[in-house]
Amino acid sequence: MKSVLTGDIINSQSVDTEIWHQALKEVFSSEDANNWEIYRGDEFQCLLENAEDAFKKAIEIKSKIRKIPGLDVRISIGTGSQDFIGEKVSQSTGTAFVHSGRNFEKIKAQKINLSISSGNIETDEVLNLIFKWLSNTTDNWSVVSAEIVDIFLKDPNINQELVAQKLNISQSSISQRLKRADFDLILETDRFFRKKMAEL
Repeated sequence: MKSVLTGDIINSQSVDTEIWHQALKEVFSSEDANNWEIYRGDEFQCLLENAEDAFKKAIEIKSKIRKIPGLDVRISIGTGSQDFIGEKVSQSTGTAFVHSGRNFEKIKAQKINLSISSGNIETDEVLNLIFKWLSNTTDNWSVVSAEIVDIFLKDPNINQELVAQKLNISQSSISQRLKRADFDLILETDRFFRKKMAEL
């Protein structure tokens, strides 16, 4: 089962386009170049071969964009199949694309920043409730909170002392920033999300 992330940059016009473009490119650099696209100004789409990776990828995007003052991101996760492979990811079709696209239009109207549509009503209900609670934190991340999440998402087992030296702050400050960003909850949510995707 595959996953499609459809999203847009909130307040994109308040910042030089190249800044958030570069942030998205950094997140998508680990993906096949044919599996992601930035289009219609500030919208983007990314195809993931493994649906279980979708939540983590969404949080990676969130942390990269929240590091830029004044910006936020809205993301719709859709899971399912890819029935047709287009020249660009936005031209491909399948249930993953339909679920992601339709859900994206819905959450734009509802002003929700993270949501999933898997085609399974019960799974969506549970995960979207969790996402709403989590958004109370992630939608209000400071630049430093987003920065610390970005660092530790790449390597959750990285030595806090090394990060402290790199940022020129104390190890206790690193620990406090991770706590304020609810990093442990993010990792726990990622594990739960992977479990629910494996059950579909």
